[in-house]
Amino acid sequence: MPAGFDGFRFEAARVALLRKRAGEVSRQWPLLAASFGDRWKHEFATWAATRPTQGSLRDGWDLARDLLARAALPPMAATELAEREAALHYDGASPPRPRRGPSLRVAAGAVAVQIAGRVRVLRRP
Repeated sequence: MPAGFDGFRFEAARVALLRKRAGEVSRQWPLLAASFGDRWKHEFATWAATRPTQGSLRDGWDLARDLLARAALPPMAATELAEREAALHYDGASPPRPRRGPSLRVAAGAVAVQIAGRVRVLRRP
């Protein structure tokens, strides 16, 4: 915290901005947010506290991949991640872009395939 700032107000602003980010991410990733229920804002804030925003789509994607790597991705969110991975290419650094050819993606037991721009879930966890 910068010198001369009121600690209470600084913390209040930090928490408010994290909650705002959580709300924006929940609009882009509704199943990810719903899978945590009332704990969503806390789970997101814990993850996002040390990370600058990359936009709500990318923040949700990065969180979902982080949860997947820790084997903590809920089944509903795994389906959502598999669908996104099948439809879009995202390398974690540049903005997502549509995939040009057919693709098959698996995330925590969910299997999604994209052919001719349409994504179908073949198996849910």
